[in-house]
Amino acid sequence: MSNSLTGIRVLDLGRIVSAPWCAQTLGDLGADVVKVERPGRGDDLRSYGPSFARDAEGRLTQESGHYLCSNRNKRSITVDIAKGEGQEIIRRLAREADVLVENYKVGDLARYRLDYESLKEVNPRLVYCSITGYGQDGPYASQPGYDAAFQGMSGMMAVTGEPGGGPQRVGVFIIDEMTGLYAAVAILAALRHRDTSGEGQHIDLALLDVAVAAMAPRTIEWTLERKVPERLGTRSPGSAPAQVFACADGHINIQAGAEADFSRLCDALGLPELKADPRFATRKDRVGHQDELAELLQRRVCRYTIRDLGDLLVKAGVVASPIYRANELVEDPQVMHRGLHFDVPHPTVGKVPMVASPMRLSATPVARYAAPPTMGQHTTEVLRELGYDDDQIATLRASAVV
Repeated sequence: MSNSLTGIRVLDLGRIVSAPWCAQTLGDLGADVVKVERPGRGDDLRSYGPSFARDAEGRLTQESGHYLCSNRNKRSITVDIAKGEGQEIIRRLAREADVLVENYKVGDLARYRLDYESLKEVNPRLVYCSITGYGQDGPYASQPGYDAAFQGMSGMMAVTGEPGGGPQRVGVFIIDEMTGLYAAVAILAALRHRDTSGEGQHIDLALLDVAVAAMAPRTIEWTLERKVPERLGTRSPGSAPAQVFACADGHINIQAGAEADFSRLCDALGLPELKADPRFATRKDRVGHQDELAELLQRRVCRYTIRDLGDLLVKAGVVASPIYRANELVEDPQVMHRGLHFDVPHPTVGKVPMVASPMRLSATPVARYAAPPTMGQHTTEVLRELGYDDDQIATLRASAVV
């Protein structure tokens, strides 16, 4: 955990991916993140497979792999916000918080007076970030939505996959994760504004908006030239050669669209004549003749193994990379050198795997990783910080408020 955000408290009312991803990012940067979960059930992501951690006896636990990826550096409390006493706990937390992140459906938290307008009455300095599928207004605002729906609606699926094939989704929750990162950026901007003005504010972040923003480089093909972007497989719409080629023992990703890169690629492969071919003279020419160029390059590439060609191209200064599966990724020398995969102690399963934050700050590095909390692990601790005594906490537990 970094100390960049030391002293900042974040109230995480998020479920699934986008809001928890945002709160985890703030936690990595040193914020004290208190995650609120439903008693008995917790975050829905806890039950999202296919991978789950096992306890010392080898039994499956509630700690799903997806949950572990989105909830480190947090403290978990369980609160039933449908009950008045639970709502009071959230209000007390909000009174002391700097940031609140939530991804309930539009209007849900207003039923419990836990919406922004209600909570700013108890804390005018609160930065309140709402993440929804379609935003706080508009004809679709009340509709729920998930990552894959917005990959489809934004046009992302329409440009992902092989030419002539059907639409494909990206293999991770890319819109959820990008929304979480946009939310973290917006929160940091709002905190900066609060530092100068003394006022908090409401942030309205929609997965649809983020998905549309992510698609801007392809959508502009239509808005600029009235050309509907098509699926290109691994090829680039504006650069060539920039795609996956088949080697003798697998596939390699070659990115040599720039003029100097193409020249180095031709020399490395022993194909200097391609540099003089007018079909391939410029990047634009090569994009216009991708089929012919790819065929000529493929004839030569297939003679090499992945390792031999990779070594050859890297030595020549050409960007080339293998197409890893997960088991190969974790053993890559650069990934291992950067310490991107490691284990951390966990209170019930011994240890769990983590992936390091990609944020590398020279003065305030992300240097500590607390395992994602078990459900309600810190309920008593946090309630005591709010002024509840042991008898009051026992009463709240007896009435299933926490």
